[in-house]
Amino acid sequence: MKALATVTSLLLSTSLLLIGQGMQLTLLPLRISVNGYSDFIIGISASCYFLGFIVGCIGVPATIARVGHIRSFAVLTAVMTSAILCMDMLDDWQFVLVLRFLTGVAISGLYTVIESWLNSQATAESRGRILSIYTFILLISMACGQALINVGPVESSTPFTLAAVFLVLAIVPVGLTSRLAPAPLESTRIRFGLLYSRSRSAFAGALLSGLVVGSFWSLGAVYARDGAESQSDISWFISAAILGGALLQYPIGLLSDRIDRRKVMLLLCLGGALASAAVAASAGHAWQLLTVFLFGAMVMPIYAMALATAADVSKGSEFVAIGTSVLLLNAVGAVSAPLLLGMLMSELGPSVLFWSFSVICLLFMAYIAVQIRGVRAIAISEQVPFSAAASEVAPASFDLDPRGPDHAQGAGTMDETR
Repeated sequence: MKALATVTSLLLSTSLLLIGQGMQLTLLPLRISVNGYSDFIIGISASCYFLGFIVGCIGVPATIARVGHIRSFAVLTAVMTSAILCMDMLDDWQFVLVLRFLTGVAISGLYTVIESWLNSQATAESRGRILSIYTFILLISMACGQALINVGPVESSTPFTLAAVFLVLAIVPVGLTSRLAPAPLESTRIRFGLLYSRSRSAFAGALLSGLVVGSFWSLGAVYARDGAESQSDISWFISAAILGGALLQYPIGLLSDRIDRRKVMLLLCLGGALASAAVAASAGHAWQLLTVFLFGAMVMPIYAMALATAADVSKGSEFVAIGTSVLLLNAVGAVSAPLLLGMLMSELGPSVLFWSFSVICLLFMAYIAVQIRGVRAIAISEQVPFSAAASEVAPASFDLDPRGPDHAQGAGTMDETR
């Protein structure tokens, strides 16, 4: 509790920020659809958002180092709020693409400010607990944001204004804190080659998470809208997936501490394939919420599992670079998949989204099954304890992760076929 008392204002700002973020992630695809644009355009706009996220992860830390954390938080919040309000006023899709890119840059920068600040306030003993609470707040706040989109029709300004209000209010706790801002950030290090050589299964899992979960955030609401009787049905659909991922992440993680994580990831791929097919087949039925809950439970923990698999075979000095590579590879998948899936939805109908998810999961399951036949560098008893993780974070979160600086696994220069 003493450790949490030092970061209360940051966690409160995080909660307010993520409620607004959860609202805009669902609202924007729906508004673009209501304006008459195709699913392909929605897919492009989603790719612009995740491209902005990547650019923000790489470029924003230098700005934070130059002007400070509080000023950066205020400026980035202003940019994001303005972009969301402008998307409510502007119907031209070219403007929407630019504005979605800006929201991606801004949110990654805001995550960077919060996570680096949390890390500066955490001790070696409290780091793991603070990261777990931060992840819990992130998921629950985004789920709450889904319920709040129902304050008004998506065609109206009301839900956009409310999302903007939450974003602006997030400045207040940070702006009033008496805690000193942390030291300047180091530049983001990306080493995809090192990640691939350490663990091909982790590399595949990170990419799979981006392809499926990123596309779900981008196009899931559009899919749900096709068969929804009301706007609240859409929010329940998205919330069910988030809650599935949040509630099952720890049980799945605990299982992975006891058996080969590659096998757990293979089972998640199989479960994701079956759940995706069930979501597509249950369209129009009341039990579809159960299938999308299971979908979230299977696919949303894949990112955390990929990160844990990479942590098992990385040195402590490598973890930040490898973790950053897992995060940004996830974002690369989220940039690329909506382009193709949005086009397929325009041509073949919304149901192709979850059928595609099923096929993608099966392909990656086959790849991971091949990796399991390779040599394993560490024993199960040497695996690092699982920590919950969300893919909607910034590289600064890996400085907070207890598997990082204090973790010294004997991976050495060993290349492992995993």
